[in-house]
Amino acid sequence: MDYIIEMLGITKEFPGIIANDNITLQLKKGEIHALLGENGAGKSTLMSVLFGLYQPEKGSIKVKGKTVKINGPLDANALGIGMVHQHFKLVHNFTVLQNIILGVETVSGGFLKMEEARKKVLELSEHYQLAVDPDAYVSDISVGMQQRVEILKMLYRENEILIFDEPTAVLTPQEIDELMNIMRDLAKEGKSILFITHKLNEIKAVADRCSVLRRGRYIGTVDVKFTDKETMSEMMVGRKVNFKVDKKEAKPKEVVLDIKTVTVHSKQKGNKKALVHDVSFVVKKGEIVSIAGIDGNGQSELVQAITGLIKCDSGSIKLHGEDITKKTIRYRNIHGLSHIPEDRHKHGLVLEYTVQDNLVLQEYFTEKYQKGGFLKRDAIHENAIKLIEQYDIRSGQGAVTTCRSMSGGNQQKVIIAREIQRRPELLVAVQPTRGLDVGAIEFVHRQLIAERDKGSGVLLVSFELDEVMNLSDRILVMYEGEIVASLKPDEVTVQELGLYMAGSKRRKA
Repeated sequence: MDYIIEMLGITKEFPGIIANDNITLQLKKGEIHALLGENGAGKSTLMSVLFGLYQPEKGSIKVKGKTVKINGPLDANALGIGMVHQHFKLVHNFTVLQNIILGVETVSGGFLKMEEARKKVLELSEHYQLAVDPDAYVSDISVGMQQRVEILKMLYRENEILIFDEPTAVLTPQEIDELMNIMRDLAKEGKSILFITHKLNEIKAVADRCSVLRRGRYIGTVDVKFTDKETMSEMMVGRKVNFKVDKKEAKPKEVVLDIKTVTVHSKQKGNKKALVHDVSFVVKKGEIVSIAGIDGNGQSELVQAITGLIKCDSGSIKLHGEDITKKTIRYRNIHGLSHIPEDRHKHGLVLEYTVQDNLVLQEYFTEKYQKGGFLKRDAIHENAIKLIEQYDIRSGQGAVTTCRSMSGGNQQKVIIAREIQRRPELLVAVQPTRGLDVGAIEFVHRQLIAERDKGSGVLLVSFELDEVMNLSDRILVMYEGEIVASLKPDEVTVQELGLYMAGSKRRKA
């Protein structure tokens, strides 16, 4: 059997952890091969070895039957290997076109030749139905668009082997469907795809074969057509996983969050568009209210206004009866508001800090963790030990691991542990399971329901429709900055919800 890529006996170690333990992975030409595993199972590490970002301690890599040494991404590109990373590698103040050609520019007499590049990019975007505006700045385009730019970067370099690292973690359901179609088309044209994910539905939808990793070890490769989701999830987690969320009937009590006619305008110069327009709703203690909608319809701005990251232009926000519209972020935090943010790197963690320091970011100034202006290091360490065990946070060096070195899912667990252990009266959870595996998703869902049952109000913002349908007691749909419907999950289908999200149906809240 001819394989286009063979990774044979790959071992990669980091301080305190063997990320890849003697792993063998074989990719056939023209196939979509899924790599499945929990957070921290070693999937991204293995792909980073193939892309030349890490050098393995043991093992070898063959491309088209020849043993190769890949010292960095330039070597990988020269061998026809391209990669879309989980956290995109784009220059935000460059245009789409500049990002695509970065590093492989055509230069003549010291000047960039952009016309040919533009023509090639437009041809590629038309051929693969990856519509982009080449002159738009990356900072101004949606996450889904940024991903298209990353894919076009690989196609522009004529890569034949494409690695997608968690490509759907940040996409809406519609964008996910589009991406699946793009991947199928690429495979039909003879490109070979390695697809890292822990979403079993997506594997069933597009993958030919699936290799499973668990805690750094290779478990096995299965033919997707003949393997059910339950079998794959058990291979991945090592136990049976409950896909259904068990929860009792909600018992809502008094109002904890009261939003009245909140409007937020765009902060871009010369653009006074209302990103959030005249939004009003309440969240009561003891219920989970979800905001559903396609990314970019004002959810992010609404959450930032509630949590204090941006000011609202008009309207009021009350937290258990107190007007907090003009209060600081810290004031909100110490008066019962917890926030699991959308962007864990930008707003959730200080990546260079350790796990233990990240776990006390909102409380280090309290008597519990400081005395006379000096931090109580023992108390901070004990708090981390307790939460690491409680939330199954996996890291090479425990409490003193730098957050940057951890897998995305374990970074997310640090944020969730920190926010929930503060016993909030209102928990604002934005995409709380983004980038998590089925075992961890099951855990987070249980935590959110436990918070609800303890009497907290939970405001959940999610693009995962299954999550919205499974967890919510009430669903609010946002479209173009307005709330267009207030629905009960047991009275609406996923398809109907999709119509409200796309703006083709309205029912006033």
